[in-house]
Amino acid sequence: MYRHFPFLKERQKETASNFSGGQQQILAIARALIQNPQLLLMDEPSLGLSPKAMKEVFETVVQLNKEGITIMMVEQNAKSAIDIAHRTYILEDGEIALSGGKEILNHEKIQSIYLGGR
Repeated sequence: MYRHFPFLKERQKETASNFSGGQQQILAIARALIQNPQLLLMDEPSLGLSPKAMKEVFETVVQLNKEGITIMMVEQNAKSAIDIAHRTYILEDGEIALSGGKEILNHEKIQSIYLGGR
């Protein structure tokens, strides 16, 4: 994991409670990766993070996917999630209301509900 996340090696003697929110999220990802998964399920990985930390987490997700790990993510930050997704599913009341690729950002429903309209 140190190859993926060099800061972990630098801070290996510290407790995770001393890490920033973004670093704690990266640590959680690293812990999951120890199992060498083919599929990584992520629930709100950007929740409570600063914009800088959120960017770092999303960059990590993209890199892991490039390395062959399939990632299924539930995320409220619709724009950032759609930007990195290969496929997007929008759920309403437990049902798939919309699905698609990056073009889904242009759908009027997505614009009004998730992105504040145009």
